[in-house]
Amino acid sequence: MAADILKHTWRSSKISVKDKSDKELELSDLALKMARKELREDRSAREQCLEQLRNWLNKNEDVENVRTDDRFLLRFLRAKKFSVPMAQQIILKYLNLKRVFPQMTANLDYKSKSVHEILTNGYLTVSPVRDQNGRRVIIIRASCFNPKIYTSYDMAKAYFVALETLLEDPENQVLGFTHICDITGITAAHITNWSPSDFSRILNWGEQSVPARHKAVHLINVPHAVKFVLDFAKSKVSAKMKDRFQVHTNMFELQKKVDKSCLPVELGGNIPMNEMIEYWTSEMEAKRDVLIALDQMILHSDRGITRRHDKNNNNNNKNSINSMQANFESISGSFRKLEVD
Repeated sequence: MAADILKHTWRSSKISVKDKSDKELELSDLALKMARKELREDRSAREQCLEQLRNWLNKNEDVENVRTDDRFLLRFLRAKKFSVPMAQQIILKYLNLKRVFPQMTANLDYKSKSVHEILTNGYLTVSPVRDQNGRRVIIIRASCFNPKIYTSYDMAKAYFVALETLLEDPENQVLGFTHICDITGITAAHITNWSPSDFSRILNWGEQSVPARHKAVHLINVPHAVKFVLDFAKSKVSAKMKDRFQVHTNMFELQKKVDKSCLPVELGGNIPMNEMIEYWTSEMEAKRDVLIALDQMILHSDRGITRRHDKNNNNNNKNSINSMQANFESISGSFRKLEVD
């Protein structure tokens, strides 16, 4: 069974603090097959495209201190199926995201107080066992996030720490990620923690600016009171991404889609949550210095970013944000009704 081949024995696994050299960036047979089939990747494409990207970065006066190692540049090439012009654009958008939202994307140190607490109290963890498709599984549980203590920026930063850590592994760049979001325990405070404009922009920019292959998003225990949030989120992502959202009424439905061997006990799986957190913490520690060093990269100007100027789209975006603002203002009543029901 494919899932059995992909499983890890997390208790005996050790995370190396040292990065592999670029020469050792080899993929598993599964990832190699996927790279060839879906990304048009082979040795020749890698060598030629990497050389073109490095030459472009070296000549580009709008950027400074951008990493040029294979591991870093390949994440952008793989995200854009080895189209160099598209990879150049996502590099610029990635750097611009970090420039415009430093409160979410800078100082990605998992040991900083609020982020460390969020990442180790069970709100956001990553399973040590890959799913049946070879993907790393990112698990989010709303009930473990205290919106009275932490901000939306803390929440976003914790997620960016996770993504940046995982993207250092070339296997994850190719095979992508499965997300599991358990909405149990969500309150009005969780939602109103976000301003509609920030929520809209990070959704809109995130898919275009972060070189990650999000292959599936499973949501369970979604209350009717927050359905509009899900609808709003879907309106801000591509049609391809929208189709990858799957809503399940309980964890038994989830287990029909995701192998339970990669799930925590709390979601009907086999892995004790404390062991999952311990393993994930060791992964973050191994990449901590690499993530902190990302702040050395600078985008001086966004003039190289290609934009679509569409007045109608801008008006529609303002209308959708205004609509969401109205829903935010009335959501407390919806949650009170939910509690009564």
